[in-house]
Amino acid sequence: MADIVASTGSMIVVSNRLPFVLKRDPNTGDLERKASAGGLVTAVAPVVIQSHGLWVGWPGIHLEDENEPIPESLPSDTTPTAGLKSEKVVAVLVDADLFDSYYNGCCNGTLWPLFHSMPDRANFSSETWRAYVKVNQSFAEKTMEALIRLNKDTTVEDSSSQTSNSTQCPLVWIHDYHLTLAANWVRQSAEDANIKYKLGFFLHIPFPPWDIFRLIPWSDDILQGMLGCDVVGFHIDDYCVNFVDCCQRRLGCRVDRKNLLVEHGGRTVRVRALPIGIPFKRFVTLAENAPKVTLLQIAVPSRTDVKEYQDLKEELDQMVGKINGRFTTPNWSPIRYIYGCVGQDQLAAFYRDAAVCLVTPLRDGMNLVAKEFVACQINQPPGVLIVSPFAGAGEMMHEALLCNPYETEEASEVIHRALKMPEDERTLRMNYLRRREKQNDVDQWLRRFLKAMGSTVEGLEDTMPTVMQPVTLDDFNDYLEKYVGNKHKLALLLDYDGTLAPLAHHPDLAVIPPETKNILERLANFPDVYIAIISGRNVNNVKEMVGIEGITYAGNHGLEILHPDGSKFVHPMPVEYENNVKTLLKDLQDKVCKQGAWVENKGALLTFHYRETPVNIRPDMVTEAKKMIKDAGFIAGQAHCAIEAKPPVEWDKGRASLYILRTQFGVDWSERIRIIYVGDDTTDEDAMQLQYNYCISEYIGLTTGTLGQQMNGHHFDINHNDPDILVELHAQTYNSDIVLESIALKGMAATFRVAASHIVRTVAERRLPNTDAVLTLLKWVERHLHRKDLKQDSSSTLSFKHRSRHGSLMVEMSYDPDSGSNTPTSPDTSLQDAKTQTSTSANPPHPEIHHVKTQTKSGSNDDTN
Repeated sequence: MADIVASTGSMIVVSNRLPFVLKRDPNTGDLERKASAGGLVTAVAPVVIQSHGLWVGWPGIHLEDENEPIPESLPSDTTPTAGLKSEKVVAVLVDADLFDSYYNGCCNGTLWPLFHSMPDRANFSSETWRAYVKVNQSFAEKTMEALIRLNKDTTVEDSSSQTSNSTQCPLVWIHDYHLTLAANWVRQSAEDANIKYKLGFFLHIPFPPWDIFRLIPWSDDILQGMLGCDVVGFHIDDYCVNFVDCCQRRLGCRVDRKNLLVEHGGRTVRVRALPIGIPFKRFVTLAENAPKVTLLQIAVPSRTDVKEYQDLKEELDQMVGKINGRFTTPNWSPIRYIYGCVGQDQLAAFYRDAAVCLVTPLRDGMNLVAKEFVACQINQPPGVLIVSPFAGAGEMMHEALLCNPYETEEASEVIHRALKMPEDERTLRMNYLRRREKQNDVDQWLRRFLKAMGSTVEGLEDTMPTVMQPVTLDDFNDYLEKYVGNKHKLALLLDYDGTLAPLAHHPDLAVIPPETKNILERLANFPDVYIAIISGRNVNNVKEMVGIEGITYAGNHGLEILHPDGSKFVHPMPVEYENNVKTLLKDLQDKVCKQGAWVENKGALLTFHYRETPVNIRPDMVTEAKKMIKDAGFIAGQAHCAIEAKPPVEWDKGRASLYILRTQFGVDWSERIRIIYVGDDTTDEDAMQLQYNYCISEYIGLTTGTLGQQMNGHHFDINHNDPDILVELHAQTYNSDIVLESIALKGMAATFRVAASHIVRTVAERRLPNTDAVLTLLKWVERHLHRKDLKQDSSSTLSFKHRSRHGSLMVEMSYDPDSGSNTPTSPDTSLQDAKTQTSTSANPPHPEIHHVKTQTKSGSNDDTN
């Protein structure tokens, strides 16, 4: 136990499979527990045992009886998992068909090829993705059960011991591409249950670059799932850089590329390169005790139910047969081929006696075979390692010979060089390799991960920065400087709650900070700035809360719009819904307003708030409220701990935004202005997204205006790129059976989403962590406008000076030899009145010059300058 890397708190490991294999005895039908080899199990299992932790995973067999106990390890078992009692194992049981769709369909059919940069081999299926989501939810639920159980156990231990490791914050460590979504569900559930925890994730395969990763239809979900952890680990720096790049480009997250930090959901996620090692000493011992062998080609069965692997095995079988058939002699065969599993003791013998180890994957996260071969090179002279540059090991094992597997001729030359390499060069290269792998073994990998998590008993901390710096003005330069420019007017379309004002437990408490209000007032005074506040509140209420004159206010998500000149737009409402609002208000108050829940009456809308309601009763309450809203004929929209009852009219913040812009700037507004839109919830997505596919099922009475000139008939489809035409279409046919989908600003505006929760799907181009960042954005706008004015003033001054050089200077002089004085003989008051004093040199004026009169004549080129 003294050599075991220790964690400050209990560890819960979550992996696709448990650290051992369950098999059923064909004779007795009883379950048997077989040890599982591997670096992960060897390093992590002792830590789980020592910290009284738990291991969550699929048992490797589909059990019909969920209550069937998992057997203990055999007394003869000396593997690292022998001490892991069955009570410390949490099995995730999944239906066989569902597991097949999840594992073979999504994990190995979609994610594995794409993460290995092989998009041509990937299959995309919404059915297998749904299975992936469902299984990840099952793993998250079991992980949460383990966390609750561990929390109860530690409470008991705390009452009887003052020194238990378990009193520290438990660490949940999720592994690999099978479980990229689980972390966010674990985080949300743990926070709802008020349980302390740390979340880590490690990917054992490569992470692809942006141009490959963007092909995944669910890339948003995968990134946000991984960002649910506090630390995300990869094998090498390249994978870290790829991940950070994808977070910025796909999610719009603010990132620190130098320190590998990503800001998401109001948290800073650390991204770290943690190259995995092997149990170096164990392989050395195995190599020392292994018997002499004949060199073999070994193909270990893997993913045997995946068609691509079946095809590869068939191709390999044929190739081996062809080569052996051509070159075999009575006493020798070029290839000894074994298809089957080989124990580590026998494998160590193969490693030890090999003259050359050829590790040439087309793509691999790390490849531990290369490391195991190095550990077993105890003979003299040692063998030579050849590794592919497309494996993670190729980035670290610099003394190995590199071989591009796509270059077959080069590969043959590298193999020949390895076989002919002098003994002294072999020894030198292998000594360096062995020294590095001995230092960076699997225990060191585990120690580095715990250090990154802040969970080492030695008290070591991550030396790299762990928190993103607050948003600064310069953070907006790259994104906004070129877009906003200096030639266009600027329209600021801003939400209120959660954007300008921090969210509060009650709407009346959501007050705009004084500094934010002051800068909005200053911006409103700029002639080239137009401001509109678009909120879900009642229009009069949002105007009262902001309290700034001369700007536009839109309430109830744009159903009511109050212009700066006092004019007001109110979207027509079907008469029957006006009465339904009162009835629904009373029903909600009578049936679901309890334990802190209440209804806000906004006139055209109702909002059911449940922020203060206990978490355990929310699901049933929300379900009932949504049903009541729908039964009353309204649309139930989800907001922050609230449900909005919206009338069934085709109008939202997107349509309202375009209506406001057209009213203010005319039909050609998109050519005259630049737009910045900032919001914080799903209603703002209506204004951010872009979908110009409008399906019109029926056309009624459209005979006037722009559209009346362009359209006629009763049944047609429109694919139009002019948003104003579409707004007019809706304005004229609000009571017809016309479906207009998502008129929006994306592509026509710089869009920001204030995202403080863990999982937020957004089409916004950038995310902001909080309302403070919105204030910084407004400060950037103000700074940009001041610089714009300075540039214009400077340009005007330079233009004046440039024109003056084209004028002529007329000088009148008189000379009085008797004067003896420098005083002009004929004083002229025009000299004092002149605003321009001219001197022809740096010396004092010549005494003969008694009177200087200047006159500038405009040259013919002045107008062109």
